[in-house]
Order: sequence, then C-alpha cells, then structure tokens
Amino acid sequence: MGKRSTLDTLPPELKAWLDAEMLRRGFGDYRQLAADLQAQGADVSKSALHRYGAKFELRMAQLKRSTEMATALVDANPDDEGKLNSAMIRLGQEKIFSILVEMEIDPQKIDTVKLFKAISEIGKASVQQSKAQVEIRAVIAARAAKVADEISRDAKKMGASDETIEIWRKKVLGVTTQ
Repeated sequence: MGKRSTLDTLPPELKAWLDAEMLRRGFGDYRQLAADLQAQGADVSKSALHRYGAKFELRMAQLKRSTEMATALVDANPDDEGKLNSAMIRLGQEKIFSILVEMEIDPQKIDTVKLFKAISEIGKASVQQSKAQVEIRAVIAARAAKVADEISRDAKKMGASDETIEIWRKKVLGVTTQ
C-alpha cells in the first residue's frame, strides 16, 4: 500500500476549508494554498496539493456530468411510478460492484448488505424529494391563484377592463400567451 497523503491527516474543519478553497480558486494557485495551509499549522507541499486537486477536480467534473445526465433523464422521462428509482438502484449496485473489482477489493470482504441498504436509502430519499417537489408546486400554484384572484378583484374595483384583468391574471399564474 502506498504512502498516506498528508492531506488525509488534516483535521476535518481544515480539510473542509481546503476543499472550499480549491473550488473557489478554480483548482489552481497551489503555491499560495500551501502557504495558507502552513500559516494554519499544516505542512502540506504544493505537489501534494496538486495531486489531491487533480483527483478532486476530476471527481467534481464526474459528479457534475452525472448530475446533468440524471437531470436530463428525469426531465425527459417523468417517473411517477418509481421505475426510474428501481433502475437507478440496479445501476448503482452494478457500479459499486465494478468499483470494488476495479479497486481490487474482494467483494466477499465488503458488507454488501450495508452497501445496498445505502443505495436503497438514496432511492427513498429521491422518492421523498419528488413528493416534496409536487407538494411545493401545489402550494405555489395555490398561492399564485389566490394572488391572481385578489388582483382581479382589486383591478375590477378600480375599473380595469376584463381583457386587462385577464392579462394580469395570466402573468401572475405564469400562463404564457403567443
């Protein structure tokens, strides 16, 4: 096994600061970052920061790409029956197994029950998030309808025409017209 990176030994709060700084600095300026860490009592070389930053930047790019793909998939295929979650769980299980093999970790030594339970929890969280989004949209729509009614009532009292009232009503409700 290779030598452990000095970055792995940083206190959690300093590690969190480092990650935020790397993002803020666009994964550059390692010389100054090393100096800033030394000022905080951590002896980390510019080379170690560069190695860590390269891996971190790659993981961030992969996560961003995966998020964009998942968002596009969900946008293109709304899923009210949970089929997408089932497929994602299966894909997650397959990916985890591939990672274990790639890292030369014996799958027999991994508590796969815990691993798959974690994937299941992610699926549950996704379902809960979808339900919450539906509920939030319903609340927003109800509030917009109430505001539209109030505006219509007030505009009518002020003598606005039915056509003008309808234009404002549609604007409040987010209805587009061509």
